Amino acid sequence: MIDSVAIDSNTTSDKDLPAAPAPRRARPRRVRMTGAERREQLLDIGRTLFAERGFEGTSVEEIAAKAGVSKPVVYEHFGGKEGLYAVVVDREMRQLLDMVTGALTAGHPRELLEQAAFALLDYIEKSTDGFRILVRDSPVAQSTGTFASLISDIATQVEDILGLEFKARGFDPKLAPLYAQALVGMVALTGQWWLDVRKPRKAEVAAHLVNLAWHGLDGLEAKPRLVGHRKS
Repeated sequence: MIDSVAIDSNTTSDKDLPAAPAPRRARPRRVRMTGAERREQLLDIGRTLFAERGFEGTSVEEIAAKAGVSKPVVYEHFGGKEGLYAVVVDREMRQLLDMVTGALTAGHPRELLEQAAFALLDYIEKSTDGFRILVRDSPVAQSTGTFASLISDIATQVEDILGLEFKARGFDPKLAPLYAQALVGMVALTGQWWLDVRKPRKAEVAAHLVNLAWHGLDGLEAKPRLVGHRKS
């Protein structure tokens, strides 16, 4: 005979026990940026947005949101959108000017033209966002300058080289600033066009620019004359 076993109604099996709560995952600690790091972050974000949408199309709210900070942080570092834009533009202008002037190392004038053309095209290729910002009209031109003033700065460097060549060839060196502006402006405007089309190759663009500039200078008249009816 099998003895019956009394079962305590208060006894529960393991499967009837409530599931143990899942262990809480430790939240990753946010690394606090230094003031300098935060400033650089805001500059990088602002640079990207200004290149994509322009000054007017970019807001402080969007810059702050992408940086994961509140609007007052942007104001604290730059005083507002204008201040941030001014720093971005100033940095790009200095970078481009340094690249062009630093490239002018050759002794022969034709090679100097090649170096200047390559320097601008290199900048466009490596710093496309920066160039897009520079070629737009700056709303804070009084404090940062414009693309036109940047071209003028670069032309000043070329002007000294042309002045020496003009003097050696019997041309009036006082006209060197005019020709410097014309040459640098030609390269800069071609660069704006090449920014979007990217054809032909960079080296080919540089070769054609120098071809036009050099052979134009080579056939320069000491006293150019007008051939049309208009004389003034």
